[in-house]
Amino acid sequence: MSLPLERVQPEGWPRPRGYSNGFRVPAGRDLVLTAGVVGWDADETMADGFVAQFEQALRNVLAVVTAAGGSAHDLVRLTIYVVDREEYLGCLPALGDAWKRTVGRHYPAMALVQVAGLVEPGARLEMEGTAAVVPSAGASG
Repeated sequence: MSLPLERVQPEGWPRPRGYSNGFRVPAGRDLVLTAGVVGWDADETMADGFVAQFEQALRNVLAVVTAAGGSAHDLVRLTIYVVDREEYLGCLPALGDAWKRTVGRHYPAMALVQVAGLVEPGARLEMEGTAAVVPSAGASG
């Protein structure tokens, strides 16, 4: 049995809502790093709207983590790049619902960055994630 991931919460800091300040990854876990992914499906059809793109991009990050033998609860870091911060803020309740449908109540360390644009036409956001996955016997990359 592997050691569980340990949330890092500096003493005296307020408890974050919807994210974690950090994680300590115990020895024996493999770090899985995703590329930046957008909100399109396997056919590269972009989801319609910010919330739909967010949920699909999150599913895409988790697809990489799952392919490496992990799960949503192994996600320790997520960076979200948005082209419009106000659009993101205007969708927070719906984004929270999408998060809970996709990940549940596990909240990795997160950062949000507003960017001038993204490479893929129509993309409103892009995500990249880091997971700490317990290696399975016989797993290979």
